[in-house]
Amino acid sequence: MNTKLLAADFRPTSFQWQVDGPVATVTINRPERKNPLTFESYAEMRDTFRALSFATDVKVVILTGAGENFCSGGDVHEIIGPLVRMKEQGQMDELLAFTRMTGDLVKAIRGCPQPIIAAIDGACVGAGAILAMASDLRIGTARSKVAFLFTRVGLSGADMGACAMLPRIIGQGRASELLYTGRSMGGDEAERWGFYNRIVMPDDLMDEARALAQSLAAGPTFSHGMTKRCLHQEWSMGVDEAIEAEAQAQAICMQTEDFARAFRAFAAKERPVFQGN
Repeated sequence: MNTKLLAADFRPTSFQWQVDGPVATVTINRPERKNPLTFESYAEMRDTFRALSFATDVKVVILTGAGENFCSGGDVHEIIGPLVRMKEQGQMDELLAFTRMTGDLVKAIRGCPQPIIAAIDGACVGAGAILAMASDLRIGTARSKVAFLFTRVGLSGADMGACAMLPRIIGQGRASELLYTGRSMGGDEAERWGFYNRIVMPDDLMDEARALAQSLAAGPTFSHGMTKRCLHQEWSMGVDEAIEAEAQAQAICMQTEDFARAFRAFAAKERPVFQGN
């Protein structure tokens, strides 16, 4: 297995991919239809986030949509229509293969060590809301609309990990309301409920996301990866298990050069310059 890749060499075709120094930006780029996902973009995004586990040049990823929308979910004509035809033809194996693939995208987002910042404007619905939910940090706008629309199309609110992850972000009762009703959550409400870390003006959205990304990229990125892994894995642990897992994680981080750099900088009354090792 190739254990050293450069994200700058990635060449996805179903979404835009840009690398600026230590920050990569994924842009879902179908603005004329509010950036819906296709079978191809699901799979290619999954593969890209998986590959980021081995990328040495990218420390933070921004996930956003082109134009004035984040993502309108699965494309009605290119995904929903074919899925209905699979149902009519009794292709349960194909339906399950699709739902597992979409879940694998969330696993890939959670599994890559880089923090993911979702920059959200306009429509953020269906699978788009799941992509935002799976990200580590979310910056939105007041005019954005977040909706887990699955029950509106006759499906379960349990999609791509929503029933496990959304309650941990906004609470069980609030998540239940959104997943049962499929209603839209406005930007102010999303911030108040804790789905957004903050909201900004639309014109400032990408500048804010890039500033946050650069700030994280300048930090101890090995330690950020360890933090992300613990945040994810400890959802299924008891408190005692979590304390032991964090003891091991912290002992590993104490062996990094960044830990020593921070001490030497503190002793010299200087700002530490982290290098991610």
